[in-house]
Amino acid sequence: MISISHVSKAFGSTRALDDVTLEVAKGEIFGVVGQSGAGKSTLIRTVNLLERPDSGTITVDGRDLTSLSAHDLRIARQKIGMIFQHFNLLASRTVQANVELALEIVGTDARERKARAAEILDLVGLAAKANSYPSQLSGGQKQRVGIARALATRPTVLLSDEATSALDPDTTRSILELLRTINQELGLTVLLITHEMDVIKTICDSAALLESGSIAEQGRLVEVISRPGSRLARDLFPLGELPADVSGTVIDITFSGGSADRPVIAQLARDHQLDVSILGATIETIAGNQAGRTRLELPGSATAVQAAISDLRGQGLLVEVVRGDVA
Repeated sequence: MISISHVSKAFGSTRALDDVTLEVAKGEIFGVVGQSGAGKSTLIRTVNLLERPDSGTITVDGRDLTSLSAHDLRIARQKIGMIFQHFNLLASRTVQANVELALEIVGTDARERKARAAEILDLVGLAAKANSYPSQLSGGQKQRVGIARALATRPTVLLSDEATSALDPDTTRSILELLRTINQELGLTVLLITHEMDVIKTICDSAALLESGSIAEQGRLVEVISRPGSRLARDLFPLGELPADVSGTVIDITFSGGSADRPVIAQLARDHQLDVSILGATIETIAGNQAGRTRLELPGSATAVQAAISDLRGQGLLVEVVRGDVA
């Protein structure tokens, strides 16, 4: 649905994007995560050509936007909704009128504008606020108006530019739930950028890590969590630093799918007669599947530890040696 191919963008001597390539499948929620200054906002603004790339192509729903005339690009943008971090609502307009604005711009008649705005406000849970003004709304309600406005022209793609970063945790959770509902009920493809790994965990099907304008890693989350050496997986399941007094071999075990419910550690200690110490553990629901990571200290001879690790890998588990001389 969205194909970003070898896109680069510079502002003077600063290179904001460097040969970025991403593929976002139809109907999925794809998250791009990175620190401030990584190039996230520039990347998402190239998708609707608010920022025109210096090189590369942007294809949305089969159309190469970078090759379109100004007139055709305006028409293509009607199928690309965008949610902004700071809402960008007009203070002098009611909620209803703010949503209708997107339809006014494309020339929709007044009767149809009114009906569509009412329909979308009902979808986002703000039908009762149609005649209120932005100053009378909470931050979460303002963002819901922004989402409704982005949906007004019946887009096939929804772009989210740090849509939850200005909201408190509870409001963030409700907005993410709304985005997932919209994705499922309307079949929208969603591309979002964020600096919060919790956003990626909560609603994304796929993700990419952006660093200094380049893609460091990307993939579907169900695959990423079982990828050896994955930095995305490490950030999804943070286990902290190693204790200073650890002397045995230390391993990280990644569980996903059905393996998350098995008594793996108890069986390991029993079968290999090892005094296993748990140094850290976390479990999450990732892309609808339970997954987790556990860090263990395995005391004993290299032979015994290697046998235990081989046993775990034989069960289809991802095992990474954090400290120790075994492979």
